[in-house]
Amino acid sequence: MSEPPNAEQKVDPILEVSNLTVEFATYGGNVQAVRGVDFHVEHGETLAIVGESGCGKSVTVQSIMGIIPMPPGKITAGSAKLNGKEILGLNSKEANKFRGVEIGMIFQDPMTSLNPTMTIGDQIAETLMVHRHVSKAEGRKRAIALLEKTHIPDAEKRASQYPFEFSGGMLQRAMIAQSLACNPTILIADEPTTALDVTIQAQILELMQELQRTENMSIILITHDLAVVAKMADRVAVMYTGQVVETGTVNDIFYRSSHPYTLGLKVAMPSNKSDRDKKLTPIEGSPPDLFSPPVGCGYFARCPHAMKLCEHHQPPELLIAKESSHTSRCWLQHPDAPAVEGLHQPGVDHAG
Repeated sequence: MSEPPNAEQKVDPILEVSNLTVEFATYGGNVQAVRGVDFHVEHGETLAIVGESGCGKSVTVQSIMGIIPMPPGKITAGSAKLNGKEILGLNSKEANKFRGVEIGMIFQDPMTSLNPTMTIGDQIAETLMVHRHVSKAEGRKRAIALLEKTHIPDAEKRASQYPFEFSGGMLQRAMIAQSLACNPTILIADEPTTALDVTIQAQILELMQELQRTENMSIILITHDLAVVAKMADRVAVMYTGQVVETGTVNDIFYRSSHPYTLGLKVAMPSNKSDRDKKLTPIEGSPPDLFSPPVGCGYFARCPHAMKLCEHHQPPELLIAKESSHTSRCWLQHPDAPAVEGLHQPGVDHAG
């Protein structure tokens, strides 16, 4: 009789990214788009990567998938291990063994991501024919089943239609169906609700949660919408100027914000409170130029709590809470830093 498994035994992450560094060569110089990004994804969890436009969210996941154009793009450092196997820097033939098979991806705009000259059913079937080596007839049969799984009505008829005959919400469902064709263990959703109205947005998010439960998938959700994060995420990585500046559970990020940028994103959110006189508080200023990133903290020029130290010294990743792996790349988390109202600082927390 075998011994029962140890409840405290550590399970390796399904995806582990370390020191990912990506730049793009332009006429004006090299844009340092991703600067030493670290994160991991556990089995069955949803990791949200958040931040304003241009912070490097999409480039990060596209680099992992091997779909950034090279040149001008170039991965200059880092590692990405899927189930312990390195997937960065693979040639197209090797990358296609995991791309669409072990990792599926929903792109921001399905209208431009789907082929306008092929029917929806044929596009899904093609994925199965290439990766699973099924016949065309079997591929179409499975394509219809996948459209039914994503709650597209009259799936058999819809499978014979072209992308222009679908609404925005239906296109997003078709894209999800295609991404699920090979039963991936990770689904990357890059702004999956962009340009959808609130009702359809809620339906797409509920569909993703339902499929995550039934298919036992992990999800990487790329978004700038904190309301979506609150609904979907288990853990959150906050990005700014190509770096992860804070990471933790969704409760850590919303209720124990430990980086001034995270705090700024929170207070800039619209509130559902009835106080109509309350004004939104924007983050003043603009992100720094990534042709020549700051030598110190990237948020220095916009941070209302910046210190002299921040301008010239890059803050390390500081551990806030071991039990939730909550970390923050901010000098205000140093034991000698002054207390800041509203910012979670162990020992001097005034967040309330």
